[in-house]
Amino acid sequence: MTFQQVIESRLLEAFAAAGIELPEGFKAQVVQSADLRFGDYQANSAMALAKRLRMNPRELATQVVEALQVEDLATTEIAGPGFINFRIKPEAWAGKVAELLGDERLGVEKVENPENIVVDFSAPNVAKPMHVGHIRSTIIGDSLSRISRFLGHNVITDNHIGDWGTQFGMVIYGWKNLLDEAALKADPLQELLRLYRGVNALCKEDEAVKDQCREELVKLQSGDQENYAIWEKCVEVSKLGLDKIYDRLEVTFDHWLGESYYNDALAPLVETMEKEGMARESDGALCVFSSGEGDPGNDPFKEKRDGEWSDLPMIIRKRDGGFNYATTDIATVDYRLHEWNADKIWYVVDARQGLHFKQLFDVSKRRGCKAELKHVSFGTILGKDGKPLKTRDGDLPQLEDVLSDAIKQSRIVLEEKSGHLEEEEKEKLAEVIGLGAVKFTELSHHRASDYIFDLEKMVALVGDTAPYLQNAYVRTRSIFRKLEEEVVLDSEGLTITEDGEIHLSRILSRFGEVLPSVLDDLRPNILANYLLDLAKAFHSFFEACPVLKSEGEVRKSRLVLCELTARVLEKGLGLLGINVPERM
Repeated sequence: MTFQQVIESRLLEAFAAAGIELPEGFKAQVVQSADLRFGDYQANSAMALAKRLRMNPRELATQVVEALQVEDLATTEIAGPGFINFRIKPEAWAGKVAELLGDERLGVEKVENPENIVVDFSAPNVAKPMHVGHIRSTIIGDSLSRISRFLGHNVITDNHIGDWGTQFGMVIYGWKNLLDEAALKADPLQELLRLYRGVNALCKEDEAVKDQCREELVKLQSGDQENYAIWEKCVEVSKLGLDKIYDRLEVTFDHWLGESYYNDALAPLVETMEKEGMARESDGALCVFSSGEGDPGNDPFKEKRDGEWSDLPMIIRKRDGGFNYATTDIATVDYRLHEWNADKIWYVVDARQGLHFKQLFDVSKRRGCKAELKHVSFGTILGKDGKPLKTRDGDLPQLEDVLSDAIKQSRIVLEEKSGHLEEEEKEKLAEVIGLGAVKFTELSHHRASDYIFDLEKMVALVGDTAPYLQNAYVRTRSIFRKLEEEVVLDSEGLTITEDGEIHLSRILSRFGEVLPSVLDDLRPNILANYLLDLAKAFHSFFEACPVLKSEGEVRKSRLVLCELTARVLEKGLGLLGINVPERM
């Protein structure tokens, strides 16, 4: 158990011992102290209860503390109107460090009630290379999946690729009229992008080309063998190209169920929704309207026009009889509920899709969905000018180029710091540092915020960066390489007395408290910021508490702290999808 859990449990025992009857469902919440001058943990349970019990909160806190049994763990103090502060004793820190040393999960307990969680992330469009905008969804989704699995949930990852959109009319036309076979073989995604851009330009110049593209799309959707074969080839080569990026990022998916997977389900779905009164015709299209319940200000199917509330329906069948991604998304929810028994479905998608997901979730709930549906939204990546990141041509930079640039920038830093390393090792190290820098920059920000993409800052060895954390790990490993004799690290006789030792122990023990909180609002930045705190605590410890020059139990204790720091950094960064090198 974490210190938080132990103190919460003993607080409940103290309330009972003091004869204080607690309301049903009451939790004796304990939080980490914001200011260490007042202790390590703080509880405001007495204050929360005092008003209900019509008691003075400080008097109630006094009764609780008198009945509280924590002498083996902490000293207590009542502060202000009734806060109870807890300061963990040095011997308790030593006991916790000993416990962590023998725990391969490093103090992180598995959840008591595992859930089936579907994580929908990345989801690029087929026939186009991934661009910088895909960084956020891919990296956030991957880290949430890793963390959820480690906590014990059953996670199902799904790359819901856009493989059945209107762009295929243009791509098929281009395939038939403009295809360069050699270019397709050399770099299929770039060739498909060239076809799409070329035909898109032709459509703007010649309406006849635009009409032919529509005809090619209709033929595809009608099952034309030639067009379907071209579509299959586009999807096949696109997946190969996408897999190169995913392999580089070490991102995997359990499923790649794109839009096309649900084609056969769409017509029956729409027919059922119409029969059940969930949808009705409007201007030739079939739409879902507001249920009419609740405040129109919070109704995703209403919008205010000229001071009046007007309908904002979700179209599920277009006037021409075709379906759209809204229809597909409803069918996708059905599939995930029925086939995967999803308890939760997380959509890691740009914040600009907020209205769509509000409507989708509303429709799904009205259709009986009991699972928790969550739009894990995120902001925009900005250039140094503070505007959305784009190339000189005005396009979004391709993700492969962004990753390559990060690795090149890392190589520059390595040449300055690690010129003694062999070329092959520097190449591998630049890849680890560069990719880690991109991921950590993404994950260290609150997902709802925008951030500036600055490669020089991202790969710096100082500051809140991945290289700073990786360097902290390397520093722990170098200590063990310098040992002249083999040392056996065990939990016997550990002593934690110095301020640097105590603070590092404090931060290490919080790994088991911090990690579960990431899922409270699906914010990987909580873990990222914790790892920065850990690295800073280690560096302070390293400067204040000599390791190799110390002796006996003090030396062993400090080596144990170094070992645990390395393990937590490696595990924590791994849960963010970031690797650690042994040398830098």
